[in-house]
Amino acid sequence: MPVQEALASAAEFGLDLVEVSPNANPPVCKIMDYGRFKYEQTKKQQEAKKKQTTFHLKEIKVRPKTGEHDLQTKLGHIKKFLERKDKVKVTVMFRGREIALSSRGRELLSEIATEVEEMATVEQEPKFEGRTMIMVLAPK
Repeated sequence: MPVQEALASAAEFGLDLVEVSPNANPPVCKIMDYGRFKYEQTKKQQEAKKKQTTFHLKEIKVRPKTGEHDLQTKLGHIKKFLERKDKVKVTVMFRGREIALSSRGRELLSEIATEVEEMATVEQEPKFEGRTMIMVLAPK
């Protein structure tokens, strides 16, 4: 159908002539209410955004000689983060000669992992990066 004829037909219905597929040969057009079409598109995008899950990466730092009470406090923070569906990066920092206590750091991370195993999975096993040992926990 010629463009002028299509425009006249759209005006007759009080609607708009919208080009749906410009790359087709010949281009495909549709008679519709363009304002309503745009409104429905934005509504669909907002719905998709609502259903999208986002997470943040929270970091908890401990030392090999962190006391028991301090460790329990940090575990409380880790559990709170996991309940909010955030990932948690647990970092054991070694200073000076503490690097010789790497086995204590690994024990500390495995202790933390067992404490939160009912609500989290270990996404990244403990590994060394320079003078720090890192483990990442993800919520179940």
